[in-house]
Amino acid sequence: FGLYGDFADVPWEREHEHLRIARPVTDLTRATAMYCKGLGLRVLGKFENHQGFDGVMVGLPAMHYHFEFTVCRTHPVSPRPTPEDLIVFYLPARIEWQKTCALMLEAGFKEVTSSNPYWQVRGRTFVDHDDYRTVLEQADWQEDEGW
Repeated sequence: FGLYGDFADVPWEREHEHLRIARPVTDLTRATAMYCKGLGLRVLGKFENHQGFDGVMVGLPAMHYHFEFTVCRTHPVSPRPTPEDLIVFYLPARIEWQKTCALMLEAGFKEVTSSNPYWQVRGRTFVDHDDYRTVLEQADWQEDEGW
């Protein structure tokens, strides 16, 4: 079960896990503004010219994840996401989901048809200026959905 088999074999305390989703972007200011407005995130930290990289971390202090957007000063990296590189947020409350979908559009995301029809059933897919895709799924996440 999982990377380490039984959870009892995991070499760290799971409650202290944190996920960083690192993405190179073409415009640090624009990416930061879009994700903060669209998903209600806040700037958690910034750095400039750290070994040639500028970056911003956005998220919410109580969450166990955050995004890191970076731009390299010395050798710019072009983002190359595919239509299947997705970040999926599960928003079970319909009103919250509808409001977040509207905020994504206001923030500058464009709604697109997902390449996987599964995400069209209860969700909407949005793409940013670097072609990164975010799905807002109007459902609870279930560990076993009968895949």
